[in-house]
Amino acid sequence: QVQLVESGGGLVQAGGSLRLTCAASGSILSIPVMGWYRQAPGKQRELVARATSGNSTNYADSVKGRFTISRDNAKNTVYLQMNSLKPEDTAVYYCKGDGVRVVGSIRYLEVWGQGTLVTVSS
Repeated sequence: QVQLVESGGGLVQAGGSLRLTCAASGSILSIPVMGWYRQAPGKQRELVARATSGNSTNYADSVKGRFTISRDNAKNTVYLQMNSLKPEDTAVYYCKGDGVRVVGSIRYLEVWGQGTLVTVSS
């Protein structure tokens, strides 16, 4: 079984910064893609950024130049550095692992974390 646990959310003023962390645990063989998604009240969940194990990254247009995703493959951990935060960045941020392989299984899993709330005040 694989678990993703996010941390680092909180309340910050507009223009401030936060760093989110997502740590994966379990009998993990590989996690080819790890990403961050967010869901604001009344809106659909959307991709924020994702990174491959080879450190290829892509970002939503709304966060380019402000957010940076990075991975520590040895620790199965992904980070999201968020700078110049805006009130419209307020959302629950979720971590997701795609194509997750675990010991004893031939399946490729999609795994979500429980989410961490980011609130940006104006």
